[in-house]
Amino acid sequence: MIRFAFAGRVSTEDQQDPNASRNWQVGRARALIDHHGHIVTEFFDVGQSRSIPWKRRPQASQLLDMLARPDRGFDAVVIGEPQRAFYGNQFGLTFPVFVHYGVQLWVPEVGGPIDPESEAHDLIMSVFGGMSKGERNRIKIRVRAAMAAQTQVEGRYLGGRPPYGYRLADAGPHPNPSKAADGKRLHTLEPDPATAPVVQRIFHEYLTGLGFFAIAQRLTNEDIPCPSANDRDRNRHRSGIAWSKSAVRVILTNPRYTGHEVWNKQRKQESLIDVDDVALGH
Repeated sequence: MIRFAFAGRVSTEDQQDPNASRNWQVGRARALIDHHGHIVTEFFDVGQSRSIPWKRRPQASQLLDMLARPDRGFDAVVIGEPQRAFYGNQFGLTFPVFVHYGVQLWVPEVGGPIDPESEAHDLIMSVFGGMSKGERNRIKIRVRAAMAAQTQVEGRYLGGRPPYGYRLADAGPHPNPSKAADGKRLHTLEPDPATAPVVQRIFHEYLTGLGFFAIAQRLTNEDIPCPSANDRDRNRHRSGIAWSKSAVRVILTNPRYTGHEVWNKQRKQESLIDVDDVALGH
């Protein structure tokens, strides 16, 4: 009987429970190797994006290191789904290591071990890597487009820290029936009775000709708590002693105070870690 190591992955962007994802991936792997052997060890990465290469995934990297050890304790590796394991050209950069150390890689879509001499198997795995990359890109585009529309068209509050002068208010049940059934609700921003008058005052004084520094100095002299002093739980890294002209500037330039909801002011940008070693990923 063949001793197998199971390799899998789940990430936060998959929106799945890690235990549930692991269970169905292990189930597919066991169905494939039934009557051939059994799983003796696992290498399952949680919270790792599929775009991250194997060498940068903790469990996958450990598996690659184990391949070189004669006492590794397993004879072959089985995965539950290739799209979870390989992204883009990761298969072409990883499988040669398996071949070098004589460790078979079993995949359900191939029906057994991948034949390193088979062009068909290589093509199949390359296709799944491309599908995985395409799926991730489509998800990003759909999510960004949907959230932009919810913000611009519906004026929905989509998270983040409420700006100074506002507080969160309930806006009814979530429009998604399944999320509503779980008790999730929408939220909106409403003026905070304690701080909204300060924001109105800042705009009024700016329109009368006062500058950022003058406004900040007046508020400080009157012992009006600045934004960081008003919310100490989120601003422990700031002193909260006085108003700064930058705090006044941020309020005056925030479009939310003019009635427009804002989303995606900060976004993730993926860049190559090393332009001389593309295999390290982004």
